[in-house]
Amino acid sequence: MLELVDVSKLYRGIAAVRRLTLTATPGQAVGLLGPNGSGKSTTVRMIVGLLTPSRGSVRWQGVDIHRQLIDYQGLVGYVPEEPRLYQHLTATEYLELVGGLRDLPRPTMVRRINRYLELFDLDTDRHAPLSSFSKGMRQKVLISAALLHDPALIVLDEPNSGLDVASTLVLRSLIETLRAKGKIVIYSSHVLEAVEKVCEDVIILHKSHVVASNSISGLRAMTRSGSLEEAFTTVAIDGDVAQLGRELADVAAR
Repeated sequence: MLELVDVSKLYRGIAAVRRLTLTATPGQAVGLLGPNGSGKSTTVRMIVGLLTPSRGSVRWQGVDIHRQLIDYQGLVGYVPEEPRLYQHLTATEYLELVGGLRDLPRPTMVRRINRYLELFDLDTDRHAPLSSFSKGMRQKVLISAALLHDPALIVLDEPNSGLDVASTLVLRSLIETLRAKGKIVIYSSHVLEAVEKVCEDVIILHKSHVVASNSISGLRAMTRSGSLEEAFTTVAIDGDVAQLGRELADVAAR
């Protein structure tokens, strides 16, 4: 079980995240939503252990992750928002590097890498440098790297970035299957429709505060909304979206 208990993160006294509490159990997918600057990326980095909370704690199976950080990170698969890959490596070389760092037996590592490259339709490009890959192709490599060691917790930060429609549908099926296998999935995204399809529960951040923490159905009922997008607009967007759109369109006409 993953728990964030009254977690805050401050930079020079300014809060990026305030008093966030989250619980995720095996087989659960939790969506993390919010406008730019709301604290989503900071929360993700605390969950994967790249940042230490200023207050509160991140716990795995009831134990603060920073008491066992190396062991904990060995259980985490992480797809970061920014695909920082070693551009001079091939897809195979990069995944072998990750597998080595994860201490996978070589036969297991090679078998899994070959299968991921095949399933993601990257097999014919396996010896090409990552610098020649499209954004979507790099994203597939990142997803493969995150899954390579069979993690218990998968943290996805904008995982749809660069993916085409077919690959997005495959990702949705992948998350559903991971949940069925008892994995915990944390899914941070601006793509509300994707979150609504794969997550049962959501946490919405706005200006570093949690403004909603509920099941998607409960949030829709609470805000009397027909969709997650409508509910999000109600709790996390200041002002009239339609009016703002009209005003932006009128700027160049005056």
